[in-house]
Amino acid sequence: MEGNAMLFWLVMFPILGGLAVYLTGRRSKKVRDVAANLVTISEFAVLAYLLITKAYNGDNSCTVPGICGLGLHFRYDGFRAVYCGVAGLMWMMTTLFSPEYFRHYHNRNRYYLFTMFTLGATMGVFLSADLFTTFIFFEIMSFTSYVWVAQDERAESLRAAETYLAVAVIGGMVMLMGLFLLYNMTGTLVIAELQNAVEDYLAKGSMRNVYVACGCVFFGFAAKAGAFPLHIWLPKAHPVAPAPASALLSGILTKAGVFGILVVSFRTLLGDVPWGRFLLVIGLITMVLGAVLALFSVDLKRTLACSSMSQIGFILIGVAMGCMLGEEEGALAARGALLHMVNHSLIKLVLFMAAGVVYMNLHKLNLNGIRGFGRRKPFLHVVFLLGAMGISGIPLMNGYVSKTLLHEAILEGGRFLGNPDLVEWIFLVSGGLTLAYMTKLYVCIFIEKNEDPELQSKYDNMKDYIGLPSRLALGISGLILPVLGVAPKLINDRIADIGQDFLAVGQMEHAVHYFSAENLKGGAISIAVGALVYLLIVRKLLMRNHRYVDAWPRVLDLENAVYRPVLLRILPGICGLVCRILDSIIDGGVVLSRKTVYHDRKLPHELEEGDYGTHVMGSMMDGMNGLLNKTIRRSHPKHLTQSYEHRLAMHQVRRKEIRVIVTRSLSFGLAFTCLGLLLTIGYMLYYLLF
Repeated sequence: MEGNAMLFWLVMFPILGGLAVYLTGRRSKKVRDVAANLVTISEFAVLAYLLITKAYNGDNSCTVPGICGLGLHFRYDGFRAVYCGVAGLMWMMTTLFSPEYFRHYHNRNRYYLFTMFTLGATMGVFLSADLFTTFIFFEIMSFTSYVWVAQDERAESLRAAETYLAVAVIGGMVMLMGLFLLYNMTGTLVIAELQNAVEDYLAKGSMRNVYVACGCVFFGFAAKAGAFPLHIWLPKAHPVAPAPASALLSGILTKAGVFGILVVSFRTLLGDVPWGRFLLVIGLITMVLGAVLALFSVDLKRTLACSSMSQIGFILIGVAMGCMLGEEEGALAARGALLHMVNHSLIKLVLFMAAGVVYMNLHKLNLNGIRGFGRRKPFLHVVFLLGAMGISGIPLMNGYVSKTLLHEAILEGGRFLGNPDLVEWIFLVSGGLTLAYMTKLYVCIFIEKNEDPELQSKYDNMKDYIGLPSRLALGISGLILPVLGVAPKLINDRIADIGQDFLAVGQMEHAVHYFSAENLKGGAISIAVGALVYLLIVRKLLMRNHRYVDAWPRVLDLENAVYRPVLLRILPGICGLVCRILDSIIDGGVVLSRKTVYHDRKLPHELEEGDYGTHVMGSMMDGMNGLLNKTIRRSHPKHLTQSYEHRLAMHQVRRKEIRVIVTRSLSFGLAFTCLGLLLTIGYMLYYLLF
């Protein structure tokens, strides 16, 4: 190993810790919970120390040669320090929250094992210095986080997990193709070298080839980020995944996808206006569609999931504006995208844990069922309200700060937009839709009463609805949001200063006055739009007989209307037709050759059951039995009700059936996933130690 070994152990420690937690859980559940907390607290403590002491200014790289041919390359700088710190904080809080949430769950050991594996893989993504290392840990992260979605093994959970894995695998394969193309063109995948390598290639190559390669890489990362049209897993996975896992899926794993988009946009195509416009279109559609889906949803966690999709759209708009503005002018947009990544992660940590409190007490998420649960629960009320205000961009909350930067970036880059006023208004209206659907959740849970008086009385009398560890996790996470919003220049600007260098943009030419009249006016417009949408659409159109209704047309479900029919019926049908045509052509050629060049031979006898092995062995055993009956057992012959040949054939059939059942089971797949991860870990340790 070359360089700072600490970086490699930041990746390996959670993975090895996960194995220790799993083995501990086989003997004691309480000790396992303590061990899991120790792993995540230790990881966060090291990350916080490195961030506070600015240790990334020293020896900040690490290379583990020999692994997968090209080796693993890690780097620790300001941006990576910030996001590893955010990830460490979120894992620590969700692990502290998990014991109470999972008290009625099965397979908790499995959850903790794959949660720790996912933490290690996520650290590998954010610390990666080249896209090859990013890809390896990105794919490990996809497979380990699959277990979160399939955790309770219900039919809807397995279907959602199937969708999640399909999107991850398809995205990963397209990304790998893009990496091959990019490496073939530039000769490097090192993130710090990509910009210069692409410029050198363009001196003799075509920009179209660069767009194809970067488009494939973008496809893979956008699938994990939840950008349109690859967002289909988000609304399906979150409602069925455990709440702590949903917080991590929304807050961190989507940002791993954004990390790759940042690399493509700021470290490869910075200043490229066509690419920036492409990102802007994707961002606008993602932002608006996610907000509309959240507004129509009547499921608490599905609403928060669609909200995550919308906020990813906000981030993509910042990335797009920064890409178009380039190195000299892109600082404002880049800082806005970075801060909104951080703010969204922290906000969704609070909101999904609050949703987890609701679910672990009621075991339901439909708004009509959980209506009124939060009444007379001041702690949950305040924490949820902080999260709702943060994501809605209310002044003095952290979300307002990053959205202000994004709004100013749109105004600054107006010359690149065909209609800058239209883009600005779409941005402000989307902010209003965010306020509308969060108001819908807030009023439903904390203001309105349940339509069943007995159920409302039960909700009101719940005193021990949350334990002390969960209260600490939720309270500390919620307190961070206003702290970041009240002093933006002191904290937010400092975070942006630390992480800005990774985005390869210069310093801002002027300071941002977050609470100026112009910026407050933008926030006020979004608030007014949100109030109107809530009063005129939510209360008038999306409620009937004082009940929330799911008015979203089923035909607009992209997964069921487009992706599944295309991938499971249309493409197999077309490919099957082509194969049948080719098969007929080949059969025709074979028949023709048999009648002309070759002579027909008698077809071999087809066995009625079993195969040649069971036929030969069974025939020998039957013959031996007949011989014994005529010699040694002549006086007491043994007459078989079934021949040995038949018995062996039936035994073979049963063995095949058992093998099919076992290999198709979730447990078998997870067992081999664990085996593969263990072999990978052993492979890494071998090269590390020897």
